[in-house]
Amino acid sequence: MLFDTHTHLDAPQFDEDREDMIQRAVEAGVTRMINIGFNRETIPTTMKLAETYDFIHAAVGWHPVDAITMQEGDLEWIASLCKHEKVVAIGEIGLDYHWDTSPKEVQHRVLRQQISLARELSMPIVIHNRDAHEDIVRILREEKAGEVGGVMHSFSGSWETAKMCLDLGFHLSFGGPITFKNAKQPKEVLAKVPMDRFFLETDSPYLTPHPYRGKRNETAHVRLVAEAAAEIKGISVEEIASITTKNAMERFGIR
Repeated sequence: MLFDTHTHLDAPQFDEDREDMIQRAVEAGVTRMINIGFNRETIPTTMKLAETYDFIHAAVGWHPVDAITMQEGDLEWIASLCKHEKVVAIGEIGLDYHWDTSPKEVQHRVLRQQISLARELSMPIVIHNRDAHEDIVRILREEKAGEVGGVMHSFSGSWETAKMCLDLGFHLSFGGPITFKNAKQPKEVLAKVPMDRFFLETDSPYLTPHPYRGKRNETAHVRLVAEAAAEIKGISVEEIASITTKNAMERFGIR
């Protein structure tokens, strides 16, 4: 029972073999997936996937890279979709200082608006954070995001940042980087995270785990992430799968 808590099954990289790719994930033991709709194009395709497959759930929100494209009415659109039984979180939302596409002040405003909406609707949030550790923690605190909690997607920060996120009530999610030989920090952080406070993900088609690094990622590869996590935590793959699936089911309110 593996749970890929963050994937992009609707990405164009899968246009030629989407159904086969999803079937490979099922055959690999992946029983749940959360697909992420993060802008005007991917929110509808995410909802279609969630409505087509019983085991696919949806998160909807506005990505920081696309923050500048958010228009009047989009927040209300997200709010209306959150009433759907398959929508389990608002996300991915956050800050991205790597790609220079949306000004920081716009990213901050859009993030604060979506945290406020999440609190209003009592929905957990999925946080994207790239090169913005200090600002992301500050805004989460200022906006009282701990009231709803959620997950720090593909966590890449230090243990000090991890502790602050955990103290705010957030879970941490780990993907392909924990399989990389030279990626010491995510492995060190995962080793210290309490067993009930982390998930597994692929972020497919990105962040492909070893030994397929450099190729297209897919949800079936969450098993490789589970194997790496099991080695880091010193327990079996079956235990990792059971624990992380339980953590995610509880956090996202999935029965």
